[in-house]
Amino acid sequence: MRTLREKEWDIPFTRPEIPAALTEAGYGPLLAALLALRGCRTAEAAREMLDGGPELLHDPLGILGMDVARRRVLQAIERGEAVAVYGDYDVDGITATCLVTDYLRSRGLRVHPYIPDRNEEGYGLNCSALESLRAEGVSLLITVDCGITAVEESEFGRSLGMDMVITDHHECKDGELPDAVAVVDCKQPGDSYPNGALAGVGVAFKLVCAVDGDAEAMLARYADLVAVGTVADVMPLVDENRYLVRRGLEKLEKDPLPGFAAMLKEAGVDMRRLSAATVGFSLAPRLNAAGRLGQAERAAQLLMCRDPDEAASLASSLCELNRQRQSIEIEIWKQAQGMLAGQTPDGPIVLASENWHQGVIGIAASRLAEQFSVPAIMICLNGEHGKGSCRSYGGFNLFEALSACSEHLIGFGGHALAAGLNIRSDRLEDFRRAFRDYYLRNRPEPQPEVSCDLLLRSADVLSIQNVRELDRLEPFGNMNPKPVFCFSGVRLEAADPVGGGRHLRVRLVVGSARLDGILFGRSAQELGIRAGDTVDVAFTPQVNEFRGHVSVQLVLTDARPHDPLPLCRRILDGDESVRWAAADYCPERGDFVRVWRGGGGELLLPDSAEAILASRPTGMEPERYCLCLMTMLECGLLQSADGRVYGAHSVVPEEKADLEATALIRTLRAFRN
Repeated sequence: MRTLREKEWDIPFTRPEIPAALTEAGYGPLLAALLALRGCRTAEAAREMLDGGPELLHDPLGILGMDVARRRVLQAIERGEAVAVYGDYDVDGITATCLVTDYLRSRGLRVHPYIPDRNEEGYGLNCSALESLRAEGVSLLITVDCGITAVEESEFGRSLGMDMVITDHHECKDGELPDAVAVVDCKQPGDSYPNGALAGVGVAFKLVCAVDGDAEAMLARYADLVAVGTVADVMPLVDENRYLVRRGLEKLEKDPLPGFAAMLKEAGVDMRRLSAATVGFSLAPRLNAAGRLGQAERAAQLLMCRDPDEAASLASSLCELNRQRQSIEIEIWKQAQGMLAGQTPDGPIVLASENWHQGVIGIAASRLAEQFSVPAIMICLNGEHGKGSCRSYGGFNLFEALSACSEHLIGFGGHALAAGLNIRSDRLEDFRRAFRDYYLRNRPEPQPEVSCDLLLRSADVLSIQNVRELDRLEPFGNMNPKPVFCFSGVRLEAADPVGGGRHLRVRLVVGSARLDGILFGRSAQELGIRAGDTVDVAFTPQVNEFRGHVSVQLVLTDARPHDPLPLCRRILDGDESVRWAAADYCPERGDFVRVWRGGGGELLLPDSAEAILASRPTGMEPERYCLCLMTMLECGLLQSADGRVYGAHSVVPEEKADLEATALIRTLRAFRN
């Protein structure tokens, strides 16, 4: 099993860009540097990202097929037709179903919300459900968060005399679309809508905006539903989505639906710190648990109820379902670990069992993908057939992979990062081989598992004011992640277990400053660190207020024994861009003397960075040693055939070398000062 000590880190050793235009506009250095990293280098771009308002909302009629869909829904309202809203059992589908149902009911229609049973019916449209809805008098069916691949089902619906409006956000299969009255999906061929990353609830919201004609009124009414579905489906929180979610979080805080208010209370959420993370970790799992265990209608009932007492009862039942889901998940996880028999897979994981719960295997697949850094598919077998949940890793495109292996599947659908499939049991081995072969041919470039936005050389920048200002980047999520900073080569003064040993409280010495931090879910032993060590830490700072005392605390995402090799390699390669990061290791005269005398005046350097570091004087930091060597190379005390430090040998100078006059030392001192 892989441990945290084996994770690859990406530390930016180059000097952060802090655009003058941003600091002159009043942005602090931390926020300005992060804005620059996210493409905002002017005050105007920063204001649009941080404070963008309704102007970020795009015209819903810009989505291909929306005008036809709008006209058909208005016709249904005019005629007083019976309408079905056919959704999905995840949070995105549930919120979308509730949104469209509530709006159409407010327009006087008789509406049948329909969410298929995950375990009995599976994802998407099915003909039996269409027959039942038609028998209830439904003449118009609107799909939300599903339907883009329902080619056969749409033909069947038309044969029943039922019109369909498809609204979805999933990928289209080879351009083949359902023959519906209207197909509204930003991913369909020919669509030019500016935001191709709307959630299913986002597309549903755009439909009611198009029908109603007052986007602001619809946002004031449904922002919390849109935000919860968008965050839960891990849609990019940029552009229009960012504004939608920000408005939704405001509504959740000030005027939530009774169902959301009850769930927030049941989950014990601190309403003073409501964020996208609150949705992701408190609301979404409870709503999802209902769908995973075949009771999505209970979640929909909660979101559409208006009675606080009924909402409290339903919220309590969803929390109990979530606890059941967690228990089932743990058991599936143990079984999956046993099937892998302690082996580290060298390709994608494809596991199958007749004993798994269909609604929970997707979570286990996600955990496997994260643990082993490969795509994972878990398949629940039932006789001759199996249903699988697929999760990607490292940018591998699952939808394209499943398309390439589709000859072995009954069907599939989803996104690049998450998908579902149906398969015959006797094709499982063929699919496993084909999927593995495709992965090995299209293996993505390895990605670092710990990616830091900025390397900090001093604790001074972590002032309360600078850290508070980072909250302006909320809501955090896909494509707008919570910022991660790094200290490299700092001393770990203390590392104490807390929370029954489940978490770790640390104290770091950074220059003359001491900083407290917390790392959740890990122990010092797992990390391979102990008090007194020199360490690297990745963290997000936050302002902590306790009993009137306000301080900056570091919430660590990872920690490891200090690894000098990446920076040393770049120093030895002559990379001038890392001199800023190396400035604190600027050598003094005594350091050069130690290096020269250590070789007895006759240095012969190895031909690899690892071997060079192994040859350094005892007790000298590797970075300082490398800077000594590069300075000596610059002033002629070391020479080599190709001018590089690798394989260089010492040369007795004809006259005294002026080490302080070298460009390297001057640059390091300038950065240090």
